[in-house]
Amino acid sequence: MATLQGMSGIDVRCMVVELRSHLPLWVGKIYQYDQKILGFRLNGEEKARYQFVIEAGRHAHLTGELPAAPPNPSGFSMLLRKYLLGGKILDIRQHGLERIVEFVVGKRDTTYHLVVELFDAGNVVLCDEEHRIIKPLWHHRFRTREVVPGAVYAFFGPSLADRTEEEIASLLKESDRDLVRTLATALFLGGSYAEEMCRIGGLNKDMPAAAADPGKVHAAYRRLLALADGGGRAIVDASGCWIVPEDARAEGREFPGFHEALDAFYPRVESRADREAAPRLTREERIRRQQQDAVAKFEKRIERLEIAVEAIYENYALVSDIIRTLDQASRERSWQQIETILRHSDNSVAKAIRAIHPAEAAVEVDLGMTVKIFVHDSLEANIGRYYDQIKKFRQKREGALAAMEQSFEAKPAKKKECVFLKPRWYHRFRWCYTRDGVLLLGGRDASQNEDLVRRYMEGGDTFLHADVHGAGVVLVKGETGHMDEAAQFAASYSNAWKAGHFSADVYAARPEQVSKTPEPGEYVSRGSFIVRGERRYFRNVPLGVAIGIQVEPSVAVIGGPVTAVANRAKVWVVLAPGQYSPNDMAKKVLRALRQGLAEEEVRGLKRVLNTEQVAAFVPPGGSDLVELHEG
Repeated sequence: MATLQGMSGIDVRCMVVELRSHLPLWVGKIYQYDQKILGFRLNGEEKARYQFVIEAGRHAHLTGELPAAPPNPSGFSMLLRKYLLGGKILDIRQHGLERIVEFVVGKRDTTYHLVVELFDAGNVVLCDEEHRIIKPLWHHRFRTREVVPGAVYAFFGPSLADRTEEEIASLLKESDRDLVRTLATALFLGGSYAEEMCRIGGLNKDMPAAAADPGKVHAAYRRLLALADGGGRAIVDASGCWIVPEDARAEGREFPGFHEALDAFYPRVESRADREAAPRLTREERIRRQQQDAVAKFEKRIERLEIAVEAIYENYALVSDIIRTLDQASRERSWQQIETILRHSDNSVAKAIRAIHPAEAAVEVDLGMTVKIFVHDSLEANIGRYYDQIKKFRQKREGALAAMEQSFEAKPAKKKECVFLKPRWYHRFRWCYTRDGVLLLGGRDASQNEDLVRRYMEGGDTFLHADVHGAGVVLVKGETGHMDEAAQFAASYSNAWKAGHFSADVYAARPEQVSKTPEPGEYVSRGSFIVRGERRYFRNVPLGVAIGIQVEPSVAVIGGPVTAVANRAKVWVVLAPGQYSPNDMAKKVLRALRQGLAEEEVRGLKRVLNTEQVAAFVPPGGSDLVELHEG
């Protein structure tokens, strides 16, 4: 079912089948209305005219009318015009049941491929005839593939939607979940079409997948594909837009084609000119809308938390087993070792664990929805955490509702002047303050390592170094009661992060133990030092970095150990080793921080809320954004 969040693989198949019926088509003007929204004017036979809209990561379909053309075409739309304008669309195809649409365009003696990704963040990628990327709308570097100019675009997942009965049987046999969830994930159907497939096949959706008859499942799957290939009716109801069988009773508005249904369901695309022409809201209207959005957000979070509690109770034995097993294992092994064991285990308990958060001693468990479980807490204590959050959001919701009942004062509030953090000498290094106010400094390269030791290391300092090759020097400028934060700072900004590890060992030494003088016959390279004497070790230090916005006593982007940043920031995000490059992660962090602030605050913080400020605190190597916190 196509929802406001996006289209499923079946929806994409139905859309492509209908669009192919209009071939041959020729590419006309191309427009870009927003960061993710493109419009195409297509010409058909007998002077037919079509308008096609794409919102990367969400939906794509013919539309009745495109908005007014932007006054200044974007660089990406001009690039697409250069390569595709006047070209003939030779084919339109979907890769299996993936949410990927590929347009094959012939122009002169060359063939181009325009790949539209309708999953996750989405993308639009222009490739040459060998699928080598000319230019993507967004540059991405993942652990298994790259979407950057010059790379070959890599499709993933099965290339065919048609599955044999033997393939279906194998999928069912390997699954330890119920039938409907297995069909939704293994066959890329999504929940709504998985349930519809069970209905039209007369299958019990709650039965174990391994116990289902492969023949019946395969027959139902073939009927579902036939439905998407033109054998159904396009319906829009309160839940979304989808295709139902001709004989099905379906409440909702019916449309002659799936493209018409999608066009009616998804909100109309607005151009910049449309937005500028829209009437400006008064201050009171903006506040009222923000309050309404806040109430809706709190209610949505409360609902999700309540469902999470129900899921924990329904899977009481499984969650108890996970807590007992991982609590004991974490006392004997590092989290990195535990993660390796879980990744290679066929145990049903291990398969239920989707992610590990070493810094919190927590795991994400698939209980029909993703639930975070803290392994050093009892099951009841974990449930208590969720009830505490439910209570907090209920209080916030009541506060927002009470605020909505109050009348507005005519006098506008005085704008508070921001005091921005002044540049300091140490800002060229990696830097952070512990919770008790002690400065941590780290070298970014060999030259800065030399400077820190030769020019800035003093008698009362502590020298820290992650026990991995290529780690930077870290100085603790004074006595602190939070050496755990200093150790995490040293571990996280070392090559352990770049290698994808989730923990590392760190050692500490006194300044007099650090020397640049080698033993006879040895050589010490630039940025390296010799540490003599006994060292103090911090074992299995969890890697984790937070980046946030500090507003008191001065405004600045800050970053470093999670607890140190959380103690000072108004809003912050937590990072873990992952797949996104530092540049891409800086952009993601910036977007997340802006989402955590009010619109007026974002405007007032433009001076510091930029990619350059954020990138200074992103660790080397790949990262994933774990979560957003609001103080």
